[in-house]
Amino acid sequence: MASRKYLLIFAGILIAAIVVYLIIPKGNKEQQIIAKVKKGNFPIEVSVTGELIAKSSEKIFGPSCLRQIGIWQVKMQDIIPDGTVVDSGQYVAALDRTEIAGKIKDEETNTEKLESQMTKTRLDTSLELRNARDELINLKFSLEEKKITLEQSKYEPPATIRQVEIELDKATRALDQAEKNYKLRYQKAVANMQEVNASYSQAKRKLDDMLEGLKQFTVKAPKAGMVIYKRNWDGSKLGVGGMINAWDNVVAELPNLKEMISKTYVNEIDISKVKVGQKVKIGIDAFPEKKFTGKVLEVANIGEQLQNSNAKVYEVRIIVNEFDSILRPAMTTKNTIQTNIIDSVLYAPIESIFNTDSITFVYKKDGGSAIRQQVIAGESNENEIIIREGMKENDEVMLVPPDKAEKLKLVLLDKKTLDKYKPKPNKPAQPKNDSSKKTSAPGAAASGSPSILIKN
Repeated sequence: MASRKYLLIFAGILIAAIVVYLIIPKGNKEQQIIAKVKKGNFPIEVSVTGELIAKSSEKIFGPSCLRQIGIWQVKMQDIIPDGTVVDSGQYVAALDRTEIAGKIKDEETNTEKLESQMTKTRLDTSLELRNARDELINLKFSLEEKKITLEQSKYEPPATIRQVEIELDKATRALDQAEKNYKLRYQKAVANMQEVNASYSQAKRKLDDMLEGLKQFTVKAPKAGMVIYKRNWDGSKLGVGGMINAWDNVVAELPNLKEMISKTYVNEIDISKVKVGQKVKIGIDAFPEKKFTGKVLEVANIGEQLQNSNAKVYEVRIIVNEFDSILRPAMTTKNTIQTNIIDSVLYAPIESIFNTDSITFVYKKDGGSAIRQQVIAGESNENEIIIREGMKENDEVMLVPPDKAEKLKLVLLDKKTLDKYKPKPNKPAQPKNDSSKKTSAPGAAASGSPSILIKN
């Protein structure tokens, strides 16, 4: 019985040992990741993140009368959530009315004052002209009396007749002068009335503009669409508490979602590769299963420095070829710009390339063991790198150094092969009129791997 018990214990220990042997990794050898060297067309790509914006949009404006009424800035008191879909004429935002309400009150007082002044001027003018007309009538009667006196004095002595004639001349001159003065008074009265009436009309128009502008402090959508907040100069969104001014009174925008652009920034190291018209693969972070295509629409000529970054970048705009209702402004995009395709070359995963001192090499499978094989590497993309020399198609390379990697045999390339890829000394510049020398082909600039010379 006891021996049977010991036998069961031994069998259990043996089974446990076998399980442990199968589960526990058996050294670095089984952890190796092996990849094959491939041959084919090699795409050179630049990958950058971006943000979707609409190619075109209709702006939603605030009050158009701000400069006319002397208001230079207005605070955003309320606005509907960013991305809200609205119909034409639907409420969008409300602006602070404190300043315009005070101006309206002041202008109402001024208008009432000018209206009273206009009434007073009209009454004073009427009274003054009435007195002038009465004076003209009296002078006409006086002149008529003088004429009668002259007719009755024809039998009087010459001196008396002369005296009456003088009185008649004075009366005639007085009437003529009074008629001229009346015309001047009338013109002055008309001018006074025009002046006060113009002041009143101006004040009334200003008040009407303010009252009409007050209605515009409740902002409504000019047409149906999705409301997108306006971006300030620093990239922040113009929401509640933001300020609009008299020169830029845009409150929000209604983007055209049928044409979208991915706005991105490319580092100055890679911008020389990017050209208008290049194809782009576009992914949306919010919907990783969705894939889109596009092409480079614009490339900025002048770089800029973004906030919290020391690197210079260039703005690049990419048009999205497809339309999809899921695409919305401000979505984050991943853009892979295909800058070039190199035909029929060998390439391997970029993780397979290692360096020691000035030698670039790979860990190449050689039967059941491995060697360190020197290679000449070329251009690379996000995941792979071109192998110019040192490898053949379907050779197997390790992505992780094996055990005791430093003791592995290092196989160097021959001197003739290395000499082909040594940098050539610069030749002195030729005179402009020397047509015997060919100019270098356009686009023969250094690639993204500055330490590697690519043989044409």
